[in-house]
Amino acid sequence: MDIIRWLLGRIILFFDWLTQPRKPAHSPEKQAQLDAQTANMAIYQYAACPFCVKTRRAIRRLGLNIELRDAKNDPEYRQELEQQGGKQQVPCLRIEAEDGSVTWLYESSEIIAYLQKRFA
Repeated sequence: MDIIRWLLGRIILFFDWLTQPRKPAHSPEKQAQLDAQTANMAIYQYAACPFCVKTRRAIRRLGLNIELRDAKNDPEYRQELEQQGGKQQVPCLRIEAEDGSVTWLYESSEIIAYLQKRFA
């Protein structure tokens, strides 16, 4: 079963790479503004998870630079996700507000809707 899961993961990553959406051509000023707005955001994800791929593709289409945190292979990020976010589910968007409060947003469709509403 592990071999099948590994193989399917590699197929997903290959097709993601093959059909990767283009980043929009933002002006340097606009990109700097977006980067400042996303500096306190991070996506906890697994590389070959189809829902994580869907979320990363949406981030790329919007031209956002959001830190990717590998919750599968990095025990520190996995622990943060579980202890601070409340569950070990990916993808998860961590949003830190200016006042220091943190929101954990789960579900790829909800993450994408939030990002599109805020940045599109």
